[in-house]
Amino acid sequence: MAKCALCRQTPKVGAECPNWACSDLSGGRSEMSVPTGNASKRPVGSSWRMDETYVKVKSRWKYLYRAVDKIGGTVDFLLTAKRDRKAALRFLRKAIGQHGVPEKITIDKSGANTAALESYNAEHEADIEIRQIKYLNNIVEQDHRAVKRVVRPMLGFKSFRSAASTIAGIELMHMIRKGQMRTTGKLRPAQQFSALAG
Repeated sequence: MAKCALCRQTPKVGAECPNWACSDLSGGRSEMSVPTGNASKRPVGSSWRMDETYVKVKSRWKYLYRAVDKIGGTVDFLLTAKRDRKAALRFLRKAIGQHGVPEKITIDKSGANTAALESYNAEHEADIEIRQIKYLNNIVEQDHRAVKRVVRPMLGFKSFRSAASTIAGIELMHMIRKGQMRTTGKLRPAQQFSALAG
Protein backbone atom coordinates (compact mmCIF):
# COMPACT_ATOMS: atom_id res chain seq x y z
CA MET A 1 0.00 0.00 0.00
CA ALA A 2 1.38 3.44 -0.97
CA LYS A 3 2.16 5.97 1.73
CA CYS A 4 1.46 9.67 1.39
CA ALA A 5 4.64 11.41 0.19
CA LEU A 6 4.02 14.36 2.49
CA CYS A 7 3.19 12.84 5.88
CA ARG A 8 4.12 9.15 5.38
CA GLN A 9 0.65 7.97 6.54
CA THR A 10 -0.99 5.06 4.75
CA PRO A 11 -4.51 6.04 3.63
CA LYS A 12 -7.25 3.51 2.93
CA VAL A 13 -7.49 2.26 -0.66
CA GLY A 14 -9.10 4.91 -2.87
CA ALA A 15 -9.29 7.42 0.00
CA GLU A 16 -7.63 10.75 0.48
CA CYS A 17 -4.83 11.19 2.99
CA PRO A 18 -6.35 11.76 6.45
CA ASN A 19 -3.91 14.60 7.17
CA TRP A 20 -5.69 17.87 6.28
CA ALA A 21 -2.40 19.64 5.41
CA CYS A 22 -1.54 16.96 2.85
CA SER A 23 -5.00 17.13 1.32
CA ASP A 24 -4.63 20.88 1.05
CA LEU A 25 -1.17 20.70 -0.55
CA SER A 26 -1.71 17.72 -2.83
CA GLY A 27 -5.27 18.42 -3.92
CA GLY A 28 -6.56 15.44 -1.93
CA ARG A 29 -4.47 12.79 -3.69
CA SER A 30 -3.12 10.12 -1.39
CA GLU A 31 0.04 9.71 -3.40
CA MET A 32 2.20 12.39 -4.98
CA SER A 33 4.48 11.81 -7.93
CA VAL A 34 7.61 13.11 -6.20
CA PRO A 35 10.07 10.51 -4.91
CA THR A 36 11.56 11.32 -1.52
CA GLY A 37 15.15 11.72 -0.36
CA ASN A 38 18.24 11.51 -2.56
CA ALA A 39 16.45 9.20 -5.01
CA SER A 40 14.96 12.35 -6.55
CA LYS A 41 18.20 14.32 -6.78
CA ARG A 42 19.81 14.65 -10.19
CA PRO A 43 23.28 13.11 -10.57
CA VAL A 44 26.25 15.38 -9.92
CA GLY A 45 29.42 15.75 -11.98
CA SER A 46 32.69 13.93 -11.36
CA SER A 47 34.74 17.05 -10.58
CA TRP A 48 33.94 18.44 -7.13
CA ARG A 49 34.86 21.60 -5.22
CA MET A 50 35.03 21.05 -1.46
CA ASP A 51 35.24 23.71 1.24
CA GLU A 52 34.00 24.60 4.71
CA THR A 53 32.38 27.69 6.14
CA TYR A 54 31.46 28.82 9.64
CA VAL A 55 28.09 28.81 11.41
CA LYS A 56 27.49 30.13 14.94
CA VAL A 57 25.88 27.65 17.37
CA LYS A 58 25.52 28.63 21.04
CA SER A 59 27.89 31.57 20.46
CA ARG A 60 30.59 29.21 19.19
CA TRP A 61 31.72 28.70 15.62
CA LYS A 62 30.92 25.31 14.05
CA TYR A 63 31.92 24.13 10.60
CA LEU A 64 29.67 23.49 7.64
CA TYR A 65 31.44 21.28 5.09
CA ARG A 66 30.01 21.66 1.60
CA ALA A 67 30.83 20.36 -1.86
CA VAL A 68 29.55 21.39 -5.28
CA ASP A 69 30.33 20.01 -8.73
CA LYS A 70 32.01 22.09 -11.43
CA ILE A 71 28.73 23.55 -12.68
CA GLY A 72 27.58 24.52 -9.17
CA GLY A 73 25.25 21.62 -8.30
CA THR A 74 25.26 20.80 -4.58
CA VAL A 75 26.95 17.46 -3.92
CA ASP A 76 26.51 17.29 -0.15
CA PHE A 77 26.88 19.17 3.16
CA LEU A 78 27.67 18.30 6.78
CA LEU A 79 27.68 20.40 9.96
CA THR A 80 30.50 19.42 12.34
CA ALA A 81 31.78 20.66 15.68
CA LYS A 82 35.44 20.52 14.70
CA ARG A 83 37.52 21.30 11.65
CA ASP A 84 39.95 18.41 11.52
CA ARG A 85 40.86 15.35 9.44
CA LYS A 86 38.17 13.17 11.05
CA ALA A 87 35.39 15.66 10.29
CA ALA A 88 36.56 16.16 6.71
CA LEU A 89 36.85 12.40 6.20
CA ARG A 90 33.35 11.84 7.60
CA PHE A 91 31.99 14.42 5.16
CA LEU A 92 33.91 12.86 2.28
CA ARG A 93 32.60 9.36 3.07
CA LYS A 94 29.04 10.68 3.27
CA ALA A 95 29.29 12.47 -0.09
CA ILE A 96 30.98 9.54 -1.83
CA GLY A 97 28.49 7.10 -0.31
CA GLN A 98 25.63 9.00 -1.93
CA HIS A 99 27.21 10.01 -5.25
CA GLY A 100 30.11 7.65 -5.95
CA VAL A 101 33.82 8.37 -6.20
CA PRO A 102 34.67 11.56 -8.14
CA GLU A 103 37.61 11.87 -10.52
CA LYS A 104 38.89 15.17 -9.03
CA ILE A 105 38.32 17.20 -5.89
CA THR A 106 39.47 20.81 -5.73
CA ILE A 107 40.13 22.14 -2.22
CA ASP A 108 41.72 25.19 -0.64
CA LYS A 109 44.99 25.04 1.30
CA SER A 110 43.29 23.41 4.30
CA GLY A 111 45.52 20.75 5.84
CA ALA A 112 42.51 18.87 7.24
CA ASN A 113 40.92 18.46 3.80
CA THR A 114 44.21 17.37 2.25
CA ALA A 115 44.82 14.82 5.01
CA ALA A 116 41.25 13.48 4.69
CA LEU A 117 41.54 13.04 0.91
CA GLU A 118 44.94 11.36 1.16
CA SER A 119 43.59 9.10 3.92
CA TYR A 120 40.54 8.17 1.80
CA ASN A 121 42.71 7.43 -1.24
CA ALA A 122 45.00 5.18 0.82
CA GLU A 123 42.17 3.45 2.69
CA HIS A 124 40.03 2.64 -0.38
CA GLU A 125 42.79 2.46 -2.98
CA ALA A 126 40.93 5.22 -4.81
CA ASP A 127 42.58 7.45 -7.36
CA ILE A 128 40.93 10.80 -6.60
CA GLU A 129 43.01 13.65 -8.01
CA ILE A 130 43.55 16.33 -5.34
CA ARG A 131 43.83 19.87 -6.71
CA GLN A 132 44.61 22.97 -4.66
CA ILE A 133 43.87 25.76 -7.11
CA LYS A 134 42.35 28.79 -5.43
CA TYR A 135 40.41 30.26 -8.35
CA LEU A 136 38.72 26.92 -9.16
CA ASN A 137 37.26 26.86 -5.66
CA ASN A 138 35.43 30.16 -6.24
CA ILE A 139 32.32 28.22 -7.27
CA VAL A 140 31.86 26.71 -3.80
CA GLU A 141 32.85 29.99 -2.11
CA GLN A 142 30.07 31.77 -4.05
CA ASP A 143 27.65 28.95 -3.29
CA HIS A 144 28.23 29.48 0.45
CA ARG A 145 26.59 32.88 0.05
CA ALA A 146 23.14 31.40 -0.59
CA VAL A 147 23.27 29.55 2.74
CA LYS A 148 24.91 32.41 4.66
CA ARG A 149 22.33 34.89 3.34
CA VAL A 150 19.58 32.94 5.13
CA VAL A 151 21.60 31.97 8.24
CA ARG A 152 23.13 35.41 9.00
CA PRO A 153 19.88 37.17 10.07
CA MET A 154 19.18 34.32 12.51
CA LEU A 155 22.13 35.48 14.65
CA GLY A 156 23.19 31.92 15.42
CA PHE A 157 21.44 28.79 16.58
CA LYS A 158 20.55 27.65 20.09
CA SER A 159 21.47 24.00 19.60
CA PHE A 160 23.55 21.89 17.25
CA ARG A 161 20.56 19.73 16.35
CA SER A 162 18.36 22.68 15.39
CA ALA A 163 21.25 24.13 13.36
CA ALA A 164 21.69 20.86 11.45
CA SER A 165 17.94 20.56 10.74
CA THR A 166 17.55 24.17 9.67
CA ILE A 167 20.62 24.05 7.42
CA ALA A 168 19.32 20.83 5.82
CA GLY A 169 16.11 22.68 4.93
CA ILE A 170 18.02 25.68 3.59
CA GLU A 171 20.23 23.42 1.48
CA LEU A 172 17.20 21.55 0.15
CA MET A 173 15.50 24.79 -0.91
CA HIS A 174 18.76 25.91 -2.53
CA MET A 175 18.93 22.65 -4.50
CA ILE A 176 15.31 23.09 -5.62
CA ARG A 177 16.10 26.64 -6.79
CA LYS A 178 19.08 25.36 -8.75
CA GLY A 179 16.89 22.76 -10.47
CA GLN A 180 18.69 19.75 -8.97
CA MET A 181 15.57 17.85 -7.97
CA ARG A 182 13.64 15.58 -10.34
CA THR A 183 9.88 15.81 -10.44
CA THR A 184 7.44 13.91 -12.60
CA GLY A 185 4.49 16.16 -11.79
CA LYS A 186 4.03 19.90 -11.91
CA LEU A 187 4.67 21.01 -8.34
CA ARG A 188 5.41 24.46 -7.06
CA PRO A 189 8.64 24.84 -5.07
CA ALA A 190 6.79 24.88 -1.71
CA GLN A 191 4.97 21.63 -2.56
CA GLN A 192 8.21 20.07 -3.77
CA PHE A 193 9.96 21.11 -0.54
CA SER A 194 7.14 19.66 1.58
CA ALA A 195 7.27 16.38 -0.32
CA LEU A 196 11.04 16.07 -0.04
CA ALA A 197 11.55 17.32 3.51
CA GLY A 198 8.67 15.27 4.97
